[in-house]
Amino acid sequence: MKILYNVTEKEKMLNGDNYDSRDPELIAMYHHARKLLKTFNNLDSEAIAQREQLLSVLFKHKGTNVWVEAPFFCDYGKNISIGENTFVNTNCMFIDNNKITIGKNGLIAPYVQIYTAGHPLKASERIIQEKNRSRYLTTTKPVTIGDNVWIGGNSIIFPGVVIGDNVTIGAGSVVTKDIPSDVLAFGNPCAIKKEL
Repeated sequence: MKILYNVTEKEKMLNGDNYDSRDPELIAMYHHARKLLKTFNNLDSEAIAQREQLLSVLFKHKGTNVWVEAPFFCDYGKNISIGENTFVNTNCMFIDNNKITIGKNGLIAPYVQIYTAGHPLKASERIIQEKNRSRYLTTTKPVTIGDNVWIGGNSIIFPGVVIGDNVTIGAGSVVTKDIPSDVLAFGNPCAIKKEL
C-alpha cells in the first residue's frame, strides 16, 4: 500500500523543488524574521547582549564570537548557520530560502549578497496564471562557504555555490560556480587567479 502525504511549501523550498513563496507558513516565518531584524538593525552598537540574543533566535546556528554589523538583511534567518569568530560587515543580504552555511573565522565584507533562490529564465515557465491572480515559480539551492574565507565587498554568491576553505574572493566578484580551497579568485564571472 502506497502512503500519500502532503509536502509543505517549506519542505519543497528546502528540497529545491518549485514552491509557492506566498505560502502562509513561509509568510509567517518572513514576518517573524522582519520583526527580529527591525529590532536588531535599530539597536545601539553597545547593546551587545541584546544583539547576541536576537541573532541566536534569528539564525539556525550562531557560533561563539560571531559579529554581525547592522544593518543586516535576510529572508528567514532560520536557514543560516555561521561558525565561530566570523565577522559579517554592514549591509549584507542573505536570501536564505535554502541553507546558507558559513564556516569559522570568516570575513564577509560590506554589501555581500548570498542568494539561494532562483526562477525559470523564460517568463512563460516562470509565471503561473490562476483564476484572479498570477504567481511565479521559485526554486532554491544551498550555499556553503568553508572556514577561513574572506569575501570582498559587493560580491554576489549564486545559488548552489560551494566555496572551499582558506579562500579569498576579491571585491565585486560574481561567484557563479564552485571555488576550491586555498585559492584567490575574483572577477565577473569569478575565476581562480592563483593558489594560496
